[in-house]
Amino acid sequence: MAGLKTKIARLISKQFLHYAFLEGVRERMGRQDLFYNAFQALTYNGIGGDYTEFGCHGGLTFNLAYRESRRHGHKAKLWAFDSFQGLPPAAEAKDAHPVWVEGTMGTSLDRFHAICAANHIPRDAYVTVPGFYDKTLTVKAPADAPQNIALAYIDCDLYSSTKTVLAFLKPRLKHGMILAFDDYFCWSATQISGERLALLELSAETPQWEFVPYMQYGWHGQAFFVEDKKLLAHIRPR
Repeated sequence: MAGLKTKIARLISKQFLHYAFLEGVRERMGRQDLFYNAFQALTYNGIGGDYTEFGCHGGLTFNLAYRESRRHGHKAKLWAFDSFQGLPPAAEAKDAHPVWVEGTMGTSLDRFHAICAANHIPRDAYVTVPGFYDKTLTVKAPADAPQNIALAYIDCDLYSSTKTVLAFLKPRLKHGMILAFDDYFCWSATQISGERLALLELSAETPQWEFVPYMQYGWHGQAFFVEDKKLLAHIRPR
């Protein structure tokens, strides 16, 4: 009987590892597909500017952004905005989610630099901005760098963090840029998706911009490109 229990436990463990491996591969492929298409579109359409990433745990998407930008000949400088200490505490009820716990998903600054070096990302190709967003982004004026952004990747999970990021991006919005939300389809039993809610509020605050759905990636993410509504002013309803 003990031998049978051991075999069952091993089988369950094997199946779990197999599932976890497939899940990781599928999520990486979804994100890589996004970056391939995004930088192809930006390059093809002549949209220059920097790459900004908000939430850099593990360095995966940062590496993909560097690889795909260079593959397509896009000269984006990369910016890594992260606390490098893990998630902050929930600031309000809208941050509630069963997975997002204070201190989780943390990659130290030294570890992040080591990941970039291991992926052959030159140190002069990127800038790190360590610290929680309510301390680092709120002190930046609209004229502060980065001003010209082609692709902003928003992976900060919490509603309050996303609101701070979008307030930083608001004066930097431009026609043709892409906004990608890694947790756009992450809701809970009591909340709608925090990133989706923050974008809906930004859309209401900025009627001059249209956030046009560009592509979904994986089960969790959604990208939009920003369209200047003035370019549609000649179209009038009949």
